[in-house]
Amino acid sequence: MDLLRIILAILLPPLGVFLQVGLTLHFWLNILLTLLGWLPGVIHAIWVIVTRD
Repeated sequence: MDLLRIILAILLPPLGVFLQVGLTLHFWLNILLTLLGWLPGVIHAIWVIVTRD
């Protein structure tokens, strides 16, 4: 399941974070980072997916 979330995080970072943690601070932070640039959003999304169980 994590592989699917990581693929979604690369394509659409907020979706990957949403599937992992829901509507939390990490989700809103990821939307902000993605708006500032795609790469920061992807890095944050992958970090959230890998570190959260």
